[in-house]
Amino acid sequence: MLVLKSLDIDLTQSEKKTLFGFLSLYSFFTIVILFFISFLYFSFQKNLMLQQKRILMQEYANNFVFRLKDLHVNFDKYKYYPRDEKFNSAIYDSDRNLIFSTLESTKVHLDDVAYTTDDKIHFIEEPESYYLGAKYIVLEIPDDKKWLVLLEKEITIFVIIAFFFMTFLGYFLLKIFLRPMRDALHLLDRFIKDTTHELNTPVSAIISNIEMIDLSTLDEKLARKIKRIDIGAKTISNIYEDLTFLTLDNKIISQNEILDLTNILRQRVEYFKTLADVKKIEFILKIEENITIFCDKKKLAKLIDNFLSNAIKYNKIKGQIIVTLKNNLMSIEDTGKGMSQEQIDNLFQRYIRFDHSVGGFGIGLNIVSLIAKEYNFKIDVTSKLKKGTKMEIRW
Repeated sequence: MLVLKSLDIDLTQSEKKTLFGFLSLYSFFTIVILFFISFLYFSFQKNLMLQQKRILMQEYANNFVFRLKDLHVNFDKYKYYPRDEKFNSAIYDSDRNLIFSTLESTKVHLDDVAYTTDDKIHFIEEPESYYLGAKYIVLEIPDDKKWLVLLEKEITIFVIIAFFFMTFLGYFLLKIFLRPMRDALHLLDRFIKDTTHELNTPVSAIISNIEMIDLSTLDEKLARKIKRIDIGAKTISNIYEDLTFLTLDNKIISQNEILDLTNILRQRVEYFKTLADVKKIEFILKIEENITIFCDKKKLAKLIDNFLSNAIKYNKIKGQIIVTLKNNLMSIEDTGKGMSQEQIDNLFQRYIRFDHSVGGFGIGLNIVSLIAKEYNFKIDVTSKLKKGTKMEIRW
């Protein structure tokens, strides 16, 4: 029941991660679309407002042209540019040179008919006759911005309601689309759980019985066969422990105690010597005595096992593994193929494998990172291509 419950939690977390990623992208494009629609609506409403203002300003322009005509005819008599408290005005000649202006705005767009600038609305009129040499008449009235305030309120309400509706719709649709995948993941995880459970008993029996065999009493050919069986059984056992840990999603309650790390590290090195002998790899031990640590014994062994397993797996034939232990520091260094900086950056991601010529599922170092996070261990990785890799753990 504990395993099934943990599987459900793991699936929920994976589903939440997928949902979050999709909804983030979906929300981004939804916002872009909503802003585009809002921009079109804003432009439409602005043009509608200008059309309404044009009717009023056309009346002002007709009156202004009449007064400009009167000034043109009676220039010698009046010589006074017509003004109106309702609007400001300016006149330009055919070369677009300013003749006279009472405008507050300094820049005028003579190619437009009606437009807004800051808090002003401008209207351009071209009279039939060039009174006082004026080809263009520009009228300017204040813009109280009431239309803009109302429009912004409408758009804000629309965007908020539409965004939440589209987000809810996207979430609902994604849940439907993810259902077949979730069912498949349930079946896969149940298969892994059943498989790992069935593997435990026979593998443990094989390893226990091999350890009771005295190889020195056997002939060399039979001893080599027993060693190969031992290597295979230990490899399966290691994979089983990784899958069990991963299946439970590190939810196993830790039984923390003060451990003799010196003794545990020597035991784990001895355990992996059979695997190392296949590639004729030499262990160089620099282990100080009486080093202790407060940790769960199984999790600590799992962390060490993954480092040693990788050091063997990615090492060269007749290579070396240098195991160092001192106060608050443990390091495992190999003479293998090494890694690039890009590989180091992605080293602890689950299911990442950089060399498919060797076995594994790409979960070991992810388990290491989970254990290190639980106990606040600091892991430093240094590596050079074709030189080797060094893993350091500090606590």
